[in-house]
Amino acid sequence: MFEILLGSLLGLFGFTQAVDTKPQPQGTVNLSQQLTPNGPLRESVQLEPMSQVQFRNVIRQSYDYSCGSAALTTLLDYYLGRNLEERQVMEGLLKYGEADKIVQRRGFSLLDMKRYAAALGYKSGGFRAEFSDLDSLENPALVPIHYGGFKHFVVVRDVYNDHVFVADPALGNISFTRSRFEAIWDQNVLFVIYPGGQEPKSALALKEQDLRLVDDRTVSLLAFRDFPELSKFASNRVTEAASKGDVQYIRNK
Repeated sequence: MFEILLGSLLGLFGFTQAVDTKPQPQGTVNLSQQLTPNGPLRESVQLEPMSQVQFRNVIRQSYDYSCGSAALTTLLDYYLGRNLEERQVMEGLLKYGEADKIVQRRGFSLLDMKRYAAALGYKSGGFRAEFSDLDSLENPALVPIHYGGFKHFVVVRDVYNDHVFVADPALGNISFTRSRFEAIWDQNVLFVIYPGGQEPKSALALKEQDLRLVDDRTVSLLAFRDFPELSKFASNRVTEAASKGDVQYIRNK
């Protein structure tokens, strides 16, 4: 028995010396398919956690009231190529925006964002638009929505086959049907930051794996499961400012 065990250990040692047996990267799964014309097929597949895929190229908001700063950071980082953290953007919005009003309403307005974008050297603008304008827009745009009883900011990545794909700082990469988006689009306002030079290589551009449409019911379930604070705010009517519609937007002159 001892000789057999010793022989097995020596065989294993020889195998590990002859074959590279380094630990595989985290998330690697080995798949084996026996019934193939050329014999067994074995391959390694790299899997990503769903949470990582869901928030790829999206800045997740750090606070229940910071959707505006997180959406703006997403636009600056993944469209314009900046390397900013949400905290830095919040500090900039407080410095160049209307600090007293920001504290009072516990949120940032598009006017605050316009001033901060100007301080960074970018031209920007807020507009009233139709859906056709959004469909033909070549750049990602930050838009306010009114969803689940609260006001919220998201980044519209693109429109494809009457579905609006957004980077949501609370829920990650999701999509809405055109009719649903038009129903929640707050006052048809959009905010665009212009690159001011050569068009950047946008990390927010749609890829093949993004074209998995999420129905509204799934979005709602995810919203209240993964971000329960939203249901609390909805029941409490968010804040007094939101219930009175005290949110500032840039309007066309």
